[in-house]
Amino acid sequence: MRWLGSRPAWQIILISFVVLIAFWQLLVMIGGYDRFILPGPADVGNQLRLVVSDGRLVKHTLHTVSEVIPGLFIGCLIAVPLGYLLAKSPLAERLISPYLIASQAIPIIAIAPLLTIWIRSTYWSRVSVAVLVVFFPLTINIITGMRNVPLELYDLMHSLQASRWQVFRKLELPAAMPILLAGLKVGATLAVIGALVGEFVQPKSQGLGYLLVTARYQFKTDLVFVILFTLAVIALTMYGLVALLEKRLLRWQVANGK
Repeated sequence: MRWLGSRPAWQIILISFVVLIAFWQLLVMIGGYDRFILPGPADVGNQLRLVVSDGRLVKHTLHTVSEVIPGLFIGCLIAVPLGYLLAKSPLAERLISPYLIASQAIPIIAIAPLLTIWIRSTYWSRVSVAVLVVFFPLTINIITGMRNVPLELYDLMHSLQASRWQVFRKLELPAAMPILLAGLKVGATLAVIGALVGEFVQPKSQGLGYLLVTARYQFKTDLVFVILFTLAVIALTMYGLVALLEKRLLRWQVANGK
């Protein structure tokens, strides 16, 4: 274990992946499962080559990504001002927070069909589902970040006669940035789930959700595994991009030894 802990991250990931594949193959061999119940790694690999070669996987993946990115972006555009308002205005918090909290008690799968009725565009109805999934955790993180700014720093800014905009840009935003980016990491993965739910509800021949529904009804379990792995790759990529953004924006923490 000490040897493993000293390895680079990519080696640890590779080793864990090989172990997972070996365990998967062993489970298939011992259990004697039929291919449509639990396909082996080789079956999934063959299906992956097939859907990549005929262009289906790339086509549907690009369509899903085209829903995930706007969903995350629009969710941020809604969450940032709303979170700031709730953090700064007790009246707004009392008026709006109960409805926000109550909305999270309703499963997104129950709201998604309504959105497909209200929004004529299939594409934008799917994006709106991703927005709904993303904006709440981002809003909560923004509220938390804004309220964690030390009061003495506000006193310092006021003593320097800083304007409201200067206080926000030079104090509140940098202080809340770590928590905001942590929420953005969560939102990046939730946006994938939101887009997929939208595609389940509105399966109009495009997107990984449509491909997943089709594979399930045709009992193509190996294709289901390919789609699930593709969704995992999308989520990991989105998370990694936010992590790179975090590393760039929070260089000042490294410089200060934090």
